[in-house]
Amino acid sequence: MATRSTIMDTNSFRAEHADGLDAATRQLTDKRSKVLGESYRLFYRKPVHLVRGEGQYLWDAAGNKYLDVYNNVASIGHCHPAVIEAVNQQMKMLNTHTRYLHERILDYTEELLATTPDAIDRAMYMCTGSEANDLAIRVARAFSGGTGIIVSQEAYHGTSDLTSGVSPALGSGQPLAATTRLVSPPDAYRVNTPDLGEWFANEIQKQIDDMKAHGIKFAGFLADSIFSSDGVLPNPRGFLQKAVDVVHANGGIFIADEVQPGFGRTGDAFWGFARHGVVPDVVTTGKPMGNGIPVSGLLAKSHVLAAFSDDIPYFNTFGGNPVAMAAAQAVLTVIKEEGLQEHSRVVGAKLLAELQKLMDRHESIGDVRGAGLFIGFELVQDRESKTPNKALALDLTEKLRDHHVLTSVAGPYGNVLKLRPPLAFQESDIDWLVGALDKSLTELGR
Repeated sequence: MATRSTIMDTNSFRAEHADGLDAATRQLTDKRSKVLGESYRLFYRKPVHLVRGEGQYLWDAAGNKYLDVYNNVASIGHCHPAVIEAVNQQMKMLNTHTRYLHERILDYTEELLATTPDAIDRAMYMCTGSEANDLAIRVARAFSGGTGIIVSQEAYHGTSDLTSGVSPALGSGQPLAATTRLVSPPDAYRVNTPDLGEWFANEIQKQIDDMKAHGIKFAGFLADSIFSSDGVLPNPRGFLQKAVDVVHANGGIFIADEVQPGFGRTGDAFWGFARHGVVPDVVTTGKPMGNGIPVSGLLAKSHVLAAFSDDIPYFNTFGGNPVAMAAAQAVLTVIKEEGLQEHSRVVGAKLLAELQKLMDRHESIGDVRGAGLFIGFELVQDRESKTPNKALALDLTEKLRDHHVLTSVAGPYGNVLKLRPPLAFQESDIDWLVGALDKSLTELGR
């Protein structure tokens, strides 16, 4: 029997939905299946045919306007003019690999490293977050001499052979590596403990001990600091420190996957890990750093990176190319000049407060939590038992789509709406989102 994965098959179009489609949409889904194969997935029982984007908004082929509350790759907003101009100008001059000298990669790197703790003083570039995390695992293994990697229970870190082996969110059809161990997520809503940091550190130690019992040497802990695939778990601030201490005490390194929480999204800090006051050994980034242009990075402490780079040359053909660096530079400039980190903090706090008010009207909302413009909206059967309500979450995403709001679900139970709009999201958009949620839950009788 075919298995279904968590993040790929949740909130997805399936063959049984085809009969309900209009002719034009049906033609596109049939053609897509024929030419792209069966691994690809579409969102929604009635897929959305998008043709244009601007800022926090998207338009479909019929001209309907949608509020995008999901796409973090277009981090500063769809089709941002600063990125378009930067890429266009650089494309007119040169685009080639990094084995020739060029100022853009050096200028950008200096500016990027200025946002990190002083100990993080080296950068390397790739094209995707998967590649960055793949290299980070190789660095961890070179530095530690071990192979064992610990990730959270529902983590997603990429699609390469190494990263899919540490991405349980891809589901049971994708086997984990024998050297991977899973740690229970630090879920303050569901874990009953007076000290979440101590509890989480102990969970990591248990997995390190299990590795040792099976003859596996520990290499590192790889985590997205807001645990987005685990259901968006941002708090309490600072709880990661004890876990990082345990990692270091056992000879491993901490890799902060900042593809989603980085670049000002959480509002509290430029980097997600900085909310917890920790200094990672390696930081990885992905396409949000270029607003969707294929660019990613690995930032590291020089002595950690040296264990790999002193012995192994690394070359990623177009990683760090001038066009990608132009896009990344434009994003960094916009974040600073438009004050998007502070914007995320202020607007995100207002959005969170309005979403929490919905709990007074709808008993099905178990918890609303977040940092900046990164919010988890958890749905339950009832608040006393906290029993996850995946069916409601999926029905709610469909209702929101009908109200022209786009998002999706996360978490091990598939019952948490991941509200993660481009940073162009404005205070004036809050009413649309909160109103759509209110109407949709009312229509669903919940």
